[in-house]
Amino acid sequence: MSDDATPAQRPLRWWAIALVLLAIGAIAFAVGRFSTFGAQGAAAPGTSSPEAGFARDMQVHHSQAIEMAMEIYRKTDDEEVRVLAYDIATGQSGQRGEMYDWLVQWGLSQAGSEPMMAWMSDSDAGHAHGVPAGEPMTDEEAREAMGMASDDELDALEDATGQEADCLFLSLMIRHHEGAIPMAEALIELGTDARALTVAESIAAGQTAEIDAMQSIQARLGCAG
Repeated sequence: MSDDATPAQRPLRWWAIALVLLAIGAIAFAVGRFSTFGAQGAAAPGTSSPEAGFARDMQVHHSQAIEMAMEIYRKTDDEEVRVLAYDIATGQSGQRGEMYDWLVQWGLSQAGSEPMMAWMSDSDAGHAHGVPAGEPMTDEEAREAMGMASDDELDALEDATGQEADCLFLSLMIRHHEGAIPMAEALIELGTDARALTVAESIAAGQTAEIDAMQSIQARLGCAG
């Protein structure tokens, strides 16, 4: 993809991203139904299960990653950052659609009654991630533990331009990924649903690789800190 596109061409690339996200979401929805139909003999996870908690919390987590990735894709002049942002936005949109469909197929609501990350409290990964075994975390504490950006940080990313924007995006997304990996590890430790475990393993491996890639880009750009 060339960096010489005129301003009139940039909206087309933005709409192309939106169309790809919709297509991947539709495919993930269909795949989720197919995989569920193939496992009708297994008991569906309940509303307090690790699978349900993971699906709910990771949808929230992925939504912010998609928002940040689409923001930097829209304005970066760095081709490597643009490709990375595209991969994050499309990949996590597909996973989010699949997790949404899990809850539909299991007959569960998209929002649970328990606090965020409470499903992780019995896991070693959760304890290592700061999830208390007793008193639940507030949503603000959970979002911080999940590595999510604050409203002020999202505003700063929106306002930043050029290399400053690229470096801020990389810093925020590395922290974001570092918050997702223990969530995936907790489901691998606690879960039993084969399809959910496969996705969790993919998230843990994929986001670890993306952290390495982002750190390499940081070094190339000379990002501070």
